Amino acid sequence: MNELPASLIKVRDLTIGYGERVVLENVNFEVRRGEVFAILGASGSGKSTLLKHMIGLLPPIRGEVLISGANIADAEGADKTRILRKFGVLYQGGALFGSLTAVENVRLPLDEFTELSDVAKDLIALSKLRLVGLESAATRLPADLSGGMQKRAAIARALALDPCILFLDEPSAGLDPITSAGLDALIRGLAGGLGITFVVVTHELPSIFAIADRTIVLDPTTRSIAAEGAPAYLREHAPQQWVRQFLNREAA
Repeated sequence: MNELPASLIKVRDLTIGYGERVVLENVNFEVRRGEVFAILGASGSGKSTLLKHMIGLLPPIRGEVLISGANIADAEGADKTRILRKFGVLYQGGALFGSLTAVENVRLPLDEFTELSDVAKDLIALSKLRLVGLESAATRLPADLSGGMQKRAAIARALALDPCILFLDEPSAGLDPITSAGLDALIRGLAGGLGITFVVVTHELPSIFAIADRTIVLDPTTRSIAAEGAPAYLREHAPQQWVRQFLNREAA
């Protein structure tokens, strides 16, 4: 019997929110090494807020997020830097700098966190663009790239420091179905080819069924996780009727 991969991320008894407003309460889940893990839920369920806590942008009210055993909320200085270098982030809008070319955007983490030569940085940046199919667009500005190409360039930048985890916030937002399907294929290819662990926040159900090994579905009413498991299984067998309706895009 094959053992499950080790957990790379552990979320323990996590309560998060803004000020006195609690968004999620006593949340527990784990993300296994090498899987594509999706965070689903209706608008206002706390998907993006949870992601911000997982990458250390916001401090929790209670609980912890452990990445390779280290609590990102408590880490400071060199310890915090070591944790941050374990992951890359694709923000919803791509967040490319408009005055920099694609290769210059990808170079930014290398400029900030390494002391490599300029030649080495350029070679690494070009190799990351090649991974996402954008090497030929290396000298183009973001304004000259399509929406899908901008997302690919942002993924290349997130890969610059060879992270073991990529966090993606609504990667398919604003993309047409064909471009979105191409991005899905890229994510699956990177997960399978490089063994990268993905944590994806999205509301795009076709993408979830195409890429995700497991998902959690957040419930804004109970401020907790309503269901956890393989998307296709939950679509048919989730205990809660509303979760099945949500995953099947059925009216209540």
